[in-house]
Amino acid sequence: MSKRKIIIDTDPGQDDALAILLALASPEDLDVLGIVAVAGNVPLHQTLNNARKLVELSGRTDIKVFAGSERPLRQTLVTAEHIHGATGLDGPDLPEPTYPVEEKSGVQFIIDTLRTVDDVTLVTLGPLTDIARAFTEAPDVVGRVREVVMMLGSWRELGNVSPTAEFNAYVDAAATDIVLRSEARLTLLPLDATHKVISTPERMQVLRDMGNRTGPQAAIMLKASEAFDMARFGWAGAPLHDPCTIAYLLKPELFSGREVNVMVETESELTLGMTVVDWWKSTDRKPNATFMTEADGEGFYQLLFERLRRLP
Repeated sequence: MSKRKIIIDTDPGQDDALAILLALASPEDLDVLGIVAVAGNVPLHQTLNNARKLVELSGRTDIKVFAGSERPLRQTLVTAEHIHGATGLDGPDLPEPTYPVEEKSGVQFIIDTLRTVDDVTLVTLGPLTDIARAFTEAPDVVGRVREVVMMLGSWRELGNVSPTAEFNAYVDAAATDIVLRSEARLTLLPLDATHKVISTPERMQVLRDMGNRTGPQAAIMLKASEAFDMARFGWAGAPLHDPCTIAYLLKPELFSGREVNVMVETESELTLGMTVVDWWKSTDRKPNATFMTEADGEGFYQLLFERLRRLP
């Protein structure tokens, strides 16, 4: 089988970091055409810095890094330093990157790539600002996208940034709305699925004992960000949200869900960013996304460990 060609749009973030490392550790399956950093968990200068650090950690010097959007389409940027720390990647002692940033903007890179390369999958780990801008500025590219695989939204799990909204959908609700209405092929890995993939102490120890540099650094990253989820939900560890997108591309059988209609609230002060999932077909709105609700946590971690062992 040919490799899946992907662009990763990300706001690293410790769990973004594990997603990026998982992708870069899988060159026989994934052709990473580029990484675009977007403002989200922390401001753009930090997410861009973190993306460069992760490429250097992985040893994948063939990967191009681009700067995406500095702010949401309409909202004031909301960040998550209370979870990820001031840098967005607090914890590991990674050197300041020397890795170059491409001159072309991340949005233009997405547009140009979709226009010239067939069957590209967009993998989004943060707010959808860059994807919405690309789809708006170049509507011709929407039909050329193979799939948009997103860590986004929630149904039964409600919210993690507000009582009703998942962070990525909330931070740029207008962009979320544009992408959900785009008629591109969409696959969502929401909180309903990602909350089933928990980094328990036993799993963290596997990372620490991996015998390379990447595994222990990954454990340090996750340790730095897990306190928020453990305190809020009473879990034994934190869920690995963003790596579920890459795991889905590598082993889709780890996840299950159904095709449904998903919309997002863009106006309400109480429910801004809430994803409204028509699971039971209560409306006549046609399905626009595959919405995953189940995840095989054990299989996910077996895959993650096997791939991370390949890195330096």
